[in-house]
This record gives sequence, structure tokens and C-alpha cells, in this order.
Amino acid sequence: QAQLVESGGGLVQAGGSLRLSCAPSQVFASVLVMGWYRQAPGKERELVATISSAGSTNYADSVKGRFTISRDAAENTMYLQMNSLKPEDTGVYYCNTKGRFRSWHTSRDYWGQGTQVTVSS
Repeated sequence: QAQLVESGGGLVQAGGSLRLSCAPSQVFASVLVMGWYRQAPGKERELVATISSAGSTNYADSVKGRFTISRDAAENTMYLQMNSLKPEDTGVYYCNTKGRFRSWHTSRDYWGQGTQVTVSS
């Protein structure tokens, strides 16, 4: 039972764009922070961008000015708009939500299954 499902990954040429989506299976009882992480083969998973429940955003220096994180008005779906993609952006992108899936659950991190993004030169 996956609580978060990513989509939108694919193969693009350098300079191209992709938009990733993260859709919860159901509306979470509460959400503190949502974010995108990525992991290249043989590398550690790194934070790409986050958006808080209040709407504040943070970005890794490597993607500032190129990527935009957002969420829909109902706070049910999160997006990562990726422009001017570079080969070094290649990796598996994971959606993360810190919160409570149900009101009786304790707050914790939830992860999607990951979606592959490959940028060719």
C-alpha cells in the first residue's frame, strides 16, 4: 500500500523540461513538510526541494533558478517543474511527506517508490 505515487519521469535531452507529480493515495490527516529527493547510482540520496505546510520553499543550490516545487490548492498533489535540465540531474527522484497519514498515526516520513529521470547530453 503506497501512500505516495510519483509520475512524470522520463528521458530528455539536456536543456529540456519535465514535470514530476506526487499524488497521495488519500488525503493525509496532517502534513508538515513535503519534498523531493534524488539519488544517482552509487551516490547518497540528496534533498532537491521542500515546501512546508505554510507554503515556504527551499531549494538545493544546484537547482535554484531551474526547478520549482509547488502543491495544488487542496494540498493533495505536489509537483516539481524541472527546466533547463542537465545530465547531472539524472537520478531517481523520490517524493517525501512528513506527517500523519491517519489521525491516529504518529507523524513520520512517507516515501514514494521513485521515478527515473534521465538527461542525455
